[in-house]
Amino acid sequence: MLRDIVNSEQRQTRLGLDGKFFLRDGKRISINAVTYGPFPEYNKPASHAEEMAKIAKSGFNSIRIYDEPSTNLLDAALAHGVMVFAGTYWPWNRAFRGIGAERFFTEAKLRTAEFLNKWAAHPALVGYYIANEIPSDIARWMGPVATRNSLHELIDLCHEIAPQLLTGYANYPSSEYLEPENADFTGFNIYLEDEEKFSNYLARLHHLSGDRPVLLSELGLDSKHHGEQKQAEVLGWSRRRALAAGMAGTTIFAWSDSWQVAGKEVTDWDFGITDRNFQDKPALETLTEINQQEWSPALNLTETPKISVIICVYNGVDRVWKAIESLENQSYPNYEVIVVDDGSNDGTTELLERYADSVTVVQAQHGGLSNARNIGAKTATGDIFAYTDDDCEVDQDWLSWIARGYAEQNVDAMGGPNIPPTPQDEDEAVVAASLGAPSHILLNDTEAEHIPGCNLTVTRKAFEAIGGFHETYRVAGDDVDFCWRLEAAGFKIGFHGAAFVWHRRRTSVYRYFKQQKGYGKAEALLMRDHPEKFTRGHGAKWKGCVYTGAALGAQNGSFIYHGEAGSGAYQQVVTHMMPQRPLHPRFRNKMALWKLRLTQWLQPKVRKWSRWYYSRDWVKTIEKAEKQKTSSPVTPVNKTKESQIFCASFTARSHVIEALLTRGWHADHGYSEWDLTKEDQKLLIAQESVGDQLWNIRIRLLKDSPQSISKSITREIERLIDQLDKSNHIT
Repeated sequence: MLRDIVNSEQRQTRLGLDGKFFLRDGKRISINAVTYGPFPEYNKPASHAEEMAKIAKSGFNSIRIYDEPSTNLLDAALAHGVMVFAGTYWPWNRAFRGIGAERFFTEAKLRTAEFLNKWAAHPALVGYYIANEIPSDIARWMGPVATRNSLHELIDLCHEIAPQLLTGYANYPSSEYLEPENADFTGFNIYLEDEEKFSNYLARLHHLSGDRPVLLSELGLDSKHHGEQKQAEVLGWSRRRALAAGMAGTTIFAWSDSWQVAGKEVTDWDFGITDRNFQDKPALETLTEINQQEWSPALNLTETPKISVIICVYNGVDRVWKAIESLENQSYPNYEVIVVDDGSNDGTTELLERYADSVTVVQAQHGGLSNARNIGAKTATGDIFAYTDDDCEVDQDWLSWIARGYAEQNVDAMGGPNIPPTPQDEDEAVVAASLGAPSHILLNDTEAEHIPGCNLTVTRKAFEAIGGFHETYRVAGDDVDFCWRLEAAGFKIGFHGAAFVWHRRRTSVYRYFKQQKGYGKAEALLMRDHPEKFTRGHGAKWKGCVYTGAALGAQNGSFIYHGEAGSGAYQQVVTHMMPQRPLHPRFRNKMALWKLRLTQWLQPKVRKWSRWYYSRDWVKTIEKAEKQKTSSPVTPVNKTKESQIFCASFTARSHVIEALLTRGWHADHGYSEWDLTKEDQKLLIAQESVGDQLWNIRIRLLKDSPQSISKSITREIERLIDQLDKSNHIT
């Protein structure tokens, strides 16, 4: 089974990965964590063992810690079955890359290595966060790509030192573009008091993370300002909503109101679910009740329409049995399985006889994929048709997530991700990271423009309304034609990020290129049937974003919405295509990298030639594509002047920007790398913490500005900061 292959490969972790979820002791597990400390020296728990016992009794199975643990703490967690996600502080809240700042990143690597060498062997430790919420203005100052690459470097270091731990970065909405591609899971801190907005953002996190699990690394509410009952209410629906959205887990911030930052007790907020004396608050009772309830995606479905799963196979004796057996233990209660044998002659027919008692087998003359899919629909008795391929294995909760998607989104078709399992050899690893894999294309976080046929479901009503699949598509392209006709008929296609299937793609580079040639031929048919969807010399014109399974983060050439003067609370990458999946680390060698470069160079040419060859009779009817103009390069750092001003106000940056806006400066557009403009001058301002109640304001100005202007702007900002410090009675 593909899932067994994936699990057995997990770098011998204490906690494993299972597609979009976590795995422990061979079973899927939802991480249910609470942050624990750091506590003020004079107000620590009397006994870690007692607190771990209480945490476990309340239904939490994990804690997240931010500072150096003790053997006593880790032993207590282990004794009570509580897993530990750890991290260590380094100066990520200040510029750590660039001239004069490299020592801070060196410190990051040294502290990370020191921590892991000391603690990674302890069996209570299962996960490690390399950093927590790098401030968005600091990331802008260093450059989003450079900042993200630094995170990649730290994660590689963690994998080298402690391969038994799962590693991630605790991200947040203000710099979501920093999501690293080589993390084991996506960690995300999210604080939203509106239930609908919270739920909507969870759907986005599935796409931000690509193929891997999403763990909410912090969520909470301050009871000091909102009240204890409101805190209990918000944390209750947050946990329920996260489970219903397919998140792999949650982390409640925090276990206690007793908390310190930079060695000082925090007294102006109370995020704990116990008070400063470690006594229960209403939120703990609410969460304990939720934690003690069994939950699955099939729970509380108001409707369970019958779903007909349809698998079409042609000469698939070596693989179709895995697809069938993956459907034996679905959590969804109301489904049937139909296998259409499209005239196989390799023993598939005889193999299918073994499943006659549990599966409806239909024998057909060889007529191609679309014909077989239509035959399956004619045989089906369900209200929803769910198609998957004979080289797939579906997740245990696939149909339950699909049903939830239909119930919540009011759509006519529905799909989900298709995830490659661990490669068995070098060629398969190269193919998994190469261009041209079956991909879903989304118009937004829940509405799709296209979903691949390996994970495509549709209501009977919509299927019959458009007449099913067009049988001229014998091998590929049928799903694209089908989705375009659904769209043209006014039907809506939904998407659920947790409804995934395992999809083993081609197992050799030769078979991969043969597949890409077939895809080109299918595109030629699509050009004939949908000429308005193409431009001559190019592939299809998609309105949405093509998702490839990789994590979505800043790359060279990315457009990032930062908001006015970089102040956006939700700063997102805007892209038409996500990056390719990275090469699997086990097979990252010179030969595999050479093969990958070959496929990346040759694949577009093979596909384009095949598309042209099979469409040459009608290609002239397609609109010719205009040559794309290259955008002007980003102004390099060495074209700028920089200065620094120390201050004692946490609000200095926002104060300076507001004041400059009243003095002839203007906020640059939301996608700009600059904060403010004035005639031909551009200004970037960042604020970093450099000590207790001490901040450094960094100023970057275009170097083309005259020296006198540069000095005058700096002096003006100095005066503004001085006025702010004096108004706050700071000396």
